[in-house]
Amino acid sequence: MSDERDIRHGAHAADDEDTAAVSRPSGKRSTRRARTGSSSDTGSVATIDRGGSSDSASRKASKSAGKKTAERGRGNPFKRLVKFLREVIAELRKVIWPNRKQMVTYTSVVLVFVIFMVAFISGLDLAFIKGVNWLFG
Repeated sequence: MSDERDIRHGAHAADDEDTAAVSRPSGKRSTRRARTGSSSDTGSVATIDRGGSSDSASRKASKSAGKKTAERGRGNPFKRLVKFLREVIAELRKVIWPNRKQMVTYTSVVLVFVIFMVAFISGLDLAFIKGVNWLFG
């Protein structure tokens, strides 16, 4: 920890190569993604045309990209449903589920808060009813 502070404050560590090679975990999941050679991945990449290509070529490219996105919405609804369910299961596997003790703690905190809020709003409602009855008799 002191090595990081020394480097941050301008002092040089004795072994810069060793400290640079050590990677500390950040606590976050890595952003590695599997790259495939499909054409659908290249559709999201923006390119800058610095050459003298004509506008008709860019119009053709945008029309074909529009067709691909329109075709993606169509297709067999059962295949899309199965794909959706597989993606849901894959996302649920990434979830860090609470254990029993945490779940009991979280549930009790929520219940106590809800009971408190119900009592508080009921008290305000009762006070307003009494005030209106007193004022307008």
